[in-house]
Amino acid sequence: MFDGNLRTAVDRILDPIGVFLCRLRITANALTILGILIAVAGAVVIGRGHMFAGFICLLLTGIPDALDGAVAKAAGTSSLRGAFFDSVSDRITDSLLLCGIAWHLASDEPGRIMMLPVAVMAVAMLVSYQRAKAESLGFDAKGGIMERAERFIVLAIGLLVDQILIPVLWVMLVLTGFTACQRFIKVWKQASKSIDPTIRDQS
Repeated sequence: MFDGNLRTAVDRILDPIGVFLCRLRITANALTILGILIAVAGAVVIGRGHMFAGFICLLLTGIPDALDGAVAKAAGTSSLRGAFFDSVSDRITDSLLLCGIAWHLASDEPGRIMMLPVAVMAVAMLVSYQRAKAESLGFDAKGGIMERAERFIVLAIGLLVDQILIPVLWVMLVLTGFTACQRFIKVWKQASKSIDPTIRDQS
């Protein structure tokens, strides 16, 4: 939702920063790797119960994630390879942070509530897969009420106010699941207009 509505405005801010970093010879891949390393640190501190430190790490992961594309654009190195690396790194970062939360809940909370962030991660991966698969078939699956930017913001709130972390995770699960349904319906409608009986998905 934010990605589609605010992208142009955000790019106006990030593009000059990308030019500056490019002049410092900082590469887009270096920023992407930095984001992953910060996410590793975030998973560790969250797992050990340091929620505010995890909140800071979450914010810090967003900086290189936001800037790597601007740097690639400024350097003229934007490529399919870079886009692939960026997309994979996003999934790694999300998984690390949610695994850190699962680790924390397994240590500090009774029962099987540690499976809640695992469920959020699974549904978030489904949302990402829907977009990737749809685009590979020539369809558009962008949009939805809880895309990655929204999940980032909501999770940040849960880490900042850790007393509401579990309710926040439930909200993320429900809204991300709703987003998965939104994308499925969107692609289903597009696909229904161009049905080819010879195409079958065997995966």
